[in-house]
Amino acid sequence: MSKLHNVRGRITYISSHAKQENLYAVYETTDRHYWTELARFNQQEFLKSGTEGKCIEARELIIALPESFPDLYDPSKLLQMFTNRFKEKYGVECVSALHHNKRKTNYHIHLIFSERELLPEPIEKIATRNMFYNEQKKHVRTKKEILDDRGNVRKGCKIIKKGEVYERTLFTAKNKLFKQEHYLDEAKRFYTDLINLLIEDDKDKLHVFDKNGLYLATKKIGKNNPKEEQIKEDNEVRMQWNHEVDRALVSQVPEDEIRQIKQKWITERIRLSIDVFGKCPEKLAGIITTATAKLALLISKVLTAAWELKDKLFRETLEKEYGSKADIKAVDTADIVTAPAKETITEPKSPSVTVTATVLETDVVELPKPQIPPRPVMPPEATAFPRLQKVKVTLDKHNNLIFEAERERTKLEIELSDFKGLARLTKKKELESKIATKTEEIRTLKAGLSGIVRQHGFATVQDFYTAFYTAQRATEAYQKECAKWEEFYGEKATPKTETMHEKLQRYQEMADRQNASQPYRSRDKGAR
Repeated sequence: MSKLHNVRGRITYISSHAKQENLYAVYETTDRHYWTELARFNQQEFLKSGTEGKCIEARELIIALPESFPDLYDPSKLLQMFTNRFKEKYGVECVSALHHNKRKTNYHIHLIFSERELLPEPIEKIATRNMFYNEQKKHVRTKKEILDDRGNVRKGCKIIKKGEVYERTLFTAKNKLFKQEHYLDEAKRFYTDLINLLIEDDKDKLHVFDKNGLYLATKKIGKNNPKEEQIKEDNEVRMQWNHEVDRALVSQVPEDEIRQIKQKWITERIRLSIDVFGKCPEKLAGIITTATAKLALLISKVLTAAWELKDKLFRETLEKEYGSKADIKAVDTADIVTAPAKETITEPKSPSVTVTATVLETDVVELPKPQIPPRPVMPPEATAFPRLQKVKVTLDKHNNLIFEAERERTKLEIELSDFKGLARLTKKKELESKIATKTEEIRTLKAGLSGIVRQHGFATVQDFYTAFYTAQRATEAYQKECAKWEEFYGEKATPKTETMHEKLQRYQEMADRQNASQPYRSRDKGAR
């Protein structure tokens, strides 16, 4: 979003065919005279405020559109829809233009909008006495303050006589929303949702980057940018962090722990670096690299703990089947066969006397079945669970490949550190080459995690796991409901029967109700 200090000049520039190579359409919600009055009013208010700097007359948004839109939608109608939607949402006047760059690789809209709204009726203030203004258009108390040595009004000064209008307000105050930090994110989400409505394929839908999320945004390198090499280096380390975040999510590292590492080792370190050294962009790569190493260490701990737990459960299973821990060492896990069940001899227990109530078949009354409710319906979130589960299995297999590659690299590094003397000199280059190759393989595998989820319509691994866990919870809830329904109303559900005690109790209650309904009749019968 840009601040415009000369709104009329900017409007002329974006709407001129002479100044734009590929101008497709221009759309205005009001006439050009509006912008002239707006600029004049903003300048007057700026002078009154006494603020230093330049006056902001309007603001501008540049909206990037998919390159498929020129072939799908009419430029004039598309521009009109995008502009009118903005005016409906924020209630301000706009002027917009639809462009293509010289190489026709950037289809975009320039949207200029006012921060003020036009009042239904102008507010006029009438002078109750003569009013005097100096060269800076500021009101002064007496006429002497604007006179020169000869008693004449100085050039640039002004006198407004009693009864004349000295101030005319055409616009409201500026909307504070446009100055707030979150507004740009709001506008991005607003137009992203609008663009996605026009995109048919889910794989091509756009996503707004969350700056408070787990990932780091990469920077776009403009044409002839003098800091191109530095931006490339920063983008590379940012992508390494993003790939490490993907792997952390696949490895079941909690998002809160990832966010804590980002906060502690990136956000706070950048803030501290700025406080101590000022703005030094060259220090950013080192900060992100350190944070990536910290996250990799956390992943290693989580995976190690998972493997240890898996091994422990496996050993406990063996203990149950083969007895003591000493027997486990003699058993090769690859050759385990099911052992025959040992014949056990149990001592006969002394017979116990039990008293049971005998119930005749005629005394068991089967209650009538209640009306069966409909079977639970699978929610929409649960229908996608089988597909998402297959994607998760693919991610887990891919993560295992990364884990194995890292183990192999660790072995090579240990082997290199163990070399001494002549062997270290002769085989050092060979091992270093293998380690570098393995490191590049690991980097490629980590980058492949995001490629897997993008093939299935997800922008990031985090988005996939959000959808997966939502579908998993919905599926579990649906299965519980189905189990309850089968238990009470399914084919195998046992009908509830009435025991003798319950039958006698029911008969007693019926008799009590009958006696209570005929009190006088029972009394007369007893008297006779």
